[in-house]
Amino acid sequence: MPRMLDVSDEVRSEIGDDEADRLLGGAHAPDNYECTSCRTPGDALLEPTSTVLFVGDETAVLAFAHARCIPSQVVPVAEEQLAGAVRSISQARSDVSADAARLQPSLPAQALPTPAAPAPASDPAGRTGAPGQAAILGITCGLVLHGDTGHASLVVEPTGPVGRPGNTTGEDEFLDLLQDAGFQPVTDLDKTPDQLPGWSVLVAMGKLHAILQPAAAGGSTGWWQAHQPLQVTDAWRFAANQLGEVTMYAVPAGTVGRQPREDLLRQALERAVALGQVVSASLPLAGT
Repeated sequence: MPRMLDVSDEVRSEIGDDEADRLLGGAHAPDNYECTSCRTPGDALLEPTSTVLFVGDETAVLAFAHARCIPSQVVPVAEEQLAGAVRSISQARSDVSADAARLQPSLPAQALPTPAAPAPASDPAGRTGAPGQAAILGITCGLVLHGDTGHASLVVEPTGPVGRPGNTTGEDEFLDLLQDAGFQPVTDLDKTPDQLPGWSVLVAMGKLHAILQPAAAGGSTGWWQAHQPLQVTDAWRFAANQLGEVTMYAVPAGTVGRQPREDLLRQALERAVALGQVVSASLPLAGT
């Protein structure tokens, strides 16, 4: 029986017309699935469903999501993350049907320092002051109130100074680099920042995978990718799905630190805002 599937032109070009037609005809698509975005059950026979193709260097994995959660699209991820997702799916086959487990890569969500993704010279992630070392970025997830509304937020803080490529002076240019990319200084933590075109946050299977930036050749590429997926809370995921976006705050090294509670995280951000040491942007959800 035909499924209510949407296969975007982008996904079709990756999997080929024959496979796309088989999916639409129901040959290789599950009746029931777990949405790769919100992680609730979906029924491809009864509700519009998006195909989401996660693509690594050598591996591609097809996932399914409610069309109301995310559109059909291709999402680039690191090959090691994709391989880990495939292993996780294989281990989970005793708990879910093989069809329903057809895709679901996992990604990050905690305050863990993670190597920034390798990037070209134009990458606003820059490099640490120490020559030859990639920037190490710590990510903290939490809900930050904008007025009375809790926004799913990421606080990005490097472990040391971040300079432009080629800069070996140790001068910290982290905020300058992000402002060059379109992030704006924060003067009021209660105000929701504008969305930044081309940037997005990738969350899959309830885990944070990556922060994506525009790629020079079109599409998206990883600005930051988790060394291993980080689990986010249900409240964080609900807020992100409800608003369709995540607020990213960035601060210089040593400004906010690891905060065990969201109220302490907000207090630390407020102190940093008072010092003019925070830039931010709203980033739409990508992938999940």
